[in-house]
Amino acid sequence: MGDGAASDLPAWSIDREAALAEPLHSSWSRSDARDWAWGDATGAGVRVCIVDSGVDASHPDVGAIQGAVAVHEADGELSVVDDDGGDLYGHGTACAGIVRKLAPACEIHSVRVLGGDLTGTGTVLVHGLRWAIEQGFEVINLSVSTTKSRFAADLRELTDRAYFRGSMIVASAHNMPVESFPWRFSAVLSVGSHSGFDPFEYYANPHPPVEFAAPGVDLELAWTDGSTIRASGNSFATPHIAGLAALVLSKHPGMRPFELKTALRMASSNVRSAA
Repeated sequence: MGDGAASDLPAWSIDREAALAEPLHSSWSRSDARDWAWGDATGAGVRVCIVDSGVDASHPDVGAIQGAVAVHEADGELSVVDDDGGDLYGHGTACAGIVRKLAPACEIHSVRVLGGDLTGTGTVLVHGLRWAIEQGFEVINLSVSTTKSRFAADLRELTDRAYFRGSMIVASAHNMPVESFPWRFSAVLSVGSHSGFDPFEYYANPHPPVEFAAPGVDLELAWTDGSTIRASGNSFATPHIAGLAALVLSKHPGMRPFELKTALRMASSNVRSAA
């Protein structure tokens, strides 16, 4: 399970056929958990920030976005500038399309930290994430991580800052069983994959370090130039949880990150009442 032994699953994923029911250690009723958590919410009033390769707002699966910036590096100096370049790769558009499908009325904002080859530096990632946190976005989708341990301290400080400010960072586990950051930090909401296709099918993971598993295998995804592709990865499981988080916050404005985690756990597909 933790090492991604199933050949078609990214690392840290759950085999949905083998997912065990998780007991709800509480007297709370599970029967109406989803209705309470998000009911008929649409994501209205919630700002979701996609920190990635950019977002193509012309893609029919995404539609209008409310803001786009990029981290610009010149002469060793970093700045955040308005971005009219859209998506340089397709990865960010795929994430935005998933969020839009689940939470159609949310605001989507883009912070571009990756280039056209889907690579970037830890320094740019830290700078872009810091900017997103300073804007106070309610949900930050981070389908990006770094294996460079020298950035771990800065990322831990930033994820803690987001947590205490009320921003929920939803972070993708790495697709390989390697050490990377910041998804391992407890202040974020970490996500791996399962092989289902229902966007509302997600699991609370009883085995750390990943907290939730959502669809991430052989998905049809929005991509560049209005196209779609089929692809797999924890990157694409992550915006499923970000979209659900937007629904919960749309129904319960001001909910703190620890409350949001609890609500999502209670409403997950495998949590059952212990009674």
